[in-house]
Amino acid sequence: MRFSKQIATVAVAVAATWTLSSATSFAADRSLYERLGGQGAIQAVVTKFISNVGADKRINGYFAKADLKKLNKLLVEQVCQASGGPCTYSGRDMKTTHKGMKVTTAAFNALVEDLVSALDTFNVPEKEKGELLAVLGPMNKDIVEVP
Repeated sequence: MRFSKQIATVAVAVAATWTLSSATSFAADRSLYERLGGQGAIQAVVTKFISNVGADKRINGYFAKADLKKLNKLLVEQVCQASGGPCTYSGRDMKTTHKGMKVTTAAFNALVEDLVSALDTFNVPEKEKGELLAVLGPMNKDIVEVP
């Protein structure tokens, strides 16, 4: 009887290990887009992000004349594409879009803070948040004109 109990314990341990490694492997195989929750989740984060930016006196002046509906659409496309989703970004490149706006490093950092706040609102896990910021962060070289 004791031998059977030990076999059962080992079998459960092996099954749990296999399930855990399979789940980890499955998660690793999923794109960032999928782990973020797909287009609906990205849309929700972008909408909250635009709301955060609109309320942020440090940077909302940069967006005073922006077509917010178009901005929302383009940001969803951009995040979707950047995260490995099926979207194609249809906007202009970042350098052309921000030319002459005199965006500062401080303004760019405020924008990132507003994005992080939006991601936190929807409890995006740290790993995915970090990956998304790593994909989007290098755009600063094409956006910031004034250090």
